[in-house]
Formats: sequence, structure tokens, C-alpha cells
Amino acid sequence: MITTLKKLVSNLSIFTFLSAVLLAFSWPPSPFAFLIFFAFVPLFWCAAETKKAAQFFWQTFFAMLIWNVGTTWWVCNSTLVGGISAIIANSLLMCIPWIAYYKARQFFHPILALFGFLSFWLCFEYIHLNWELSWPWLTLGNVFANNTHFIQWYSYTGVAGGSLFILLENILFFVIIQKWQSNNSLKNWLPSAGLFFMIPILLWIWSSVLEKNNNQQIIATKNMVAVQPNIDPYQKFSLGTASTQINQLLQLTKESVDSNTAWVLWPETAMSVGEWQDLVTQNNYYQSIFQFIQQHPTLSLLSGIETYKNYGNTKATSTAKRTELNTYYDAFNAAIHIQANQPPDFYNKSKLVPGVESLPSFLNVLAPVFEKFGGSTGGYGRSDTPIVFRAQTNNYAIAPIICYESIYGDYVREYVKDGAAVLGIITNDGWWGNTPGYKQHLAYAKLRAIENRRWVVRSANTGVSAIINERGDIVQQLDWDKTGAIKMNIPIIPEQTFYTKQGDYIYEMAQGASFIILLGLCYVGVIKRIFPNKPKP
Repeated sequence: MITTLKKLVSNLSIFTFLSAVLLAFSWPPSPFAFLIFFAFVPLFWCAAETKKAAQFFWQTFFAMLIWNVGTTWWVCNSTLVGGISAIIANSLLMCIPWIAYYKARQFFHPILALFGFLSFWLCFEYIHLNWELSWPWLTLGNVFANNTHFIQWYSYTGVAGGSLFILLENILFFVIIQKWQSNNSLKNWLPSAGLFFMIPILLWIWSSVLEKNNNQQIIATKNMVAVQPNIDPYQKFSLGTASTQINQLLQLTKESVDSNTAWVLWPETAMSVGEWQDLVTQNNYYQSIFQFIQQHPTLSLLSGIETYKNYGNTKATSTAKRTELNTYYDAFNAAIHIQANQPPDFYNKSKLVPGVESLPSFLNVLAPVFEKFGGSTGGYGRSDTPIVFRAQTNNYAIAPIICYESIYGDYVREYVKDGAAVLGIITNDGWWGNTPGYKQHLAYAKLRAIENRRWVVRSANTGVSAIINERGDIVQQLDWDKTGAIKMNIPIIPEQTFYTKQGDYIYEMAQGASFIILLGLCYVGVIKRIFPNKPKP
């Protein structure tokens, strides 16, 4: 065993570690995002120099593992075994485009193989956004979340444009190094060097123009309030704490609202006493909330809530659970919209956290393991599509985005296409403690603002609650581990961006390109097996 480990360690080159360090140190909240431009270059070098596919796999896996640990270790604060499993699984999945690239180098010109890797990686990110085990936290385009002045062009491309840009820069830098090493003349590598420096400069200029064009605001006529109660997430579901929390939320709200307040936002699961959705208005714990809203008839409340829905004798959904009376129901991590003289509206969180809030169908056999370590066996129910909450007394239609959903650009844009004037994010980031996790989650909200040119109002249980303008600037915030509320007039922007209208078209094109390249790999592989000694034309 010791001999095997020594051999494995000896096969891991310094390039593996270098790539991992560059990736980890580029990620928010680090200020060194520019390191991402060189982060994949050492692994490109490994692919060119490594003779055995197995050795290259281990080099890649350990680079991806160190990157994942260095940026998302805080997941383990919520569930140790679940966090470790997620990090290892994501590291393995990230190896897939690298292995495809390694194989492509054996059949295609190295430059063509590099652009094949570009397509493979973008295709991987697209799949990772849309399948049951989705975990797009480390999508490359997210790396610039704290560099909003540089990424105003995301309103045209979304984060996929950022990923494409990063991959191009890495490819160009690798080509520059190769040409320099081959001792060719300056004219052979100068075009690549020129492109390497010109692309970010042109994008910076484009961003400056876009930012300038978005400086003219429509007059804000109404204000919104985001409340931060700062309740321990591991205690908030006890009935005593729930009652205290509701009283605290109401007190903070009363101190902040005025006659010009259109919406108040409370965090995810702020209303933490589970109740059937058709009986919420009768729940004793919530009567003070409904009374407050009746006293403020022009006010709308968006809050997180734990709810259930009864389906009777019909198993209406795949996530429905059966009771001892042979009836079926779903549990929801939901958002509720409360306004005077209207029945409440509900939106059930759709993008659920794998292993914690939902279990992929192909992992059902492991349900007892997930349950033992804090995960979900049956999972929550979910809404099929985004639902926009519309107030009867104002024009401020709001998107009820619950926690994890805010990292899905293509999903959030559906709210805006459906008429959302403001992106409301309600979250409970306290599960991770005072770690980079909540800072990254806050930063990603800026991306949604830029992509859709919509203001974001973010209510976080333990912080950071924030108001973000359509350029991704945080204009007001309440820091971590603070109790209070923030309030600001919010303008309505009617126009929809190119990205809002078109979505992840870059990922879709990469998907098509990957399919064509894989077909080519299969064809060339078959030909070489049939005619192994066929001379090159």
C-alpha cells in the first residue's frame, strides 16, 4: 500500500499543484481573479508531456480536488460526510473534459484538440447546470463576480461568456509558451500574444461603454426593505425559537417600513413552522403576520416558509410521500407572498441542493446513507417553473429566488422574461458559518443583476443582506452576524437584455461543437483500428 502511494505521488508533477493553486487563489473572495487566465496552462502541459492516460487522469483529478477543497471546503460545515462526498464527486466530474481532451490530442492537431477542450468544458458546465446532480458553484465565469466593472458584457453572454473568455486566454497563453519554447522567430508567437492582451482590453472597453449607457436611472417611486433577523439556523425550527423569530421579524419590519414601502423581504424559512399550504392563514403562529399586513394594505411581504401540500389518495408527483393513512403529500421549501385582502401566493423552490434537499433518482439506493448524514431521502417537492409574485397595489413584480437558485443564470432570467421588475433573493447562509461560502453566494447575486439589468434585494438570515443595482454594485448592505434591516428606493427597468431574451446560447453552441468533435474522435478511432498502418496523406 505504501509503495503504491509513493508511486502515485511521484507521478504527480509540480504542474498539478501549480494549476490547483492558481485556480484556488483566483476564486472569490480572493482579489486575484486574473490568475484564472493561466490556471489551466500547467494541465495543458501535462497533457502534452504525459504518455499514459491513467497518469494524466490522476494529475488532473488531484488538481481538480485541490481546487474544490480550496474554494468549497466550507460545505463540510453543514454536513462533513456529505461535503467530502460532494467535493470528491465534483472533482471526478471535472476530469471528464480533460480526459476527452487527452484523447483528442492523439487523433487531432494539438491546436484543434485545444479548441475541442474549450467545447468539452463548456458542455460540461452546461450539463452541470441542468442535470440532477447539479453543482455549478465553480462555473469558470463566476470567478469575476467581484470584478463587476469588467463584466458588464455579461448582459449579452451570461457567465458562459466569461467561461469562454477564460478558456481562450488559457489556450492562447499555452500556445505562446509552446512557440517560445520551440525557438521560433518572434513573428510566430507575436499574433497569439497580441490576442492574449487585446481580448481583455476590448472587453474592458465594451464593459465601460455598457456601464456608461446604464447610468441613467428611471426614477424610483417606491422603496423595499430587507430584514436580517440573525437567527441560529440550527435552532430556528424549534417552536419556541420560531415564535421569537416571528416577533423579531415583525419588530424589525415595523421599525423600517413607511407609507412608501412596496415590499418587505424576510429570509428563507423565516416562517419556520411547517403548515399545509391551504391552512397557513389559520396557523396560530402566523396570525400576527397577517394582522400586520391588514394594518398596512399597500404593503406586500415576501418570506420563506416551510409548507406541505396534500394530494389525497393520488401520488401526484414523483417526490410525494405516503402517510400511514395511505394519502400522499409533498414538503416544500417555499416562498410566500402575503398582501391584504388576498389569498397568499406560493412558490416552491425548484433548484434544490443535491443530497441535502433532493436525491437524484439514480442514487435512490443510497437514501439511508444520505438520511444518516443529514441529507434528504424523499426530498422536497418543487415548482416546475419560476413564478413571479405580483402586488395588487404597485407595479413592483418580484422574483422569489430561494437561496441556491440564485447561482442559476438561465433559471433566474425566466423570472425576468415573465415580467419580474426586481430580483428578490431570500437565503439562509448561516449553515456554513463565517466562511467564504456566504461571501461567494453574495458575489454571485451581482452576476444575476448584470445579466438581466435588474436590481437585486437580498434578505439573508445571518447576512449578508444587500441591495444591488443593475450594474452589480452593492449600494447598501448589512454585514454578517448583524441584526437589522436595510431600505432603499428601487427603480423599475422595463427593458430586457440580450441574455434575458436568448439565454445560454453559448453553452448550446458548445454542446453542438462537442457532439461533432466526439463523432470525429469515434470515426478516426475506428479508422485507425481498421487500418493501423495506413500512411498519412
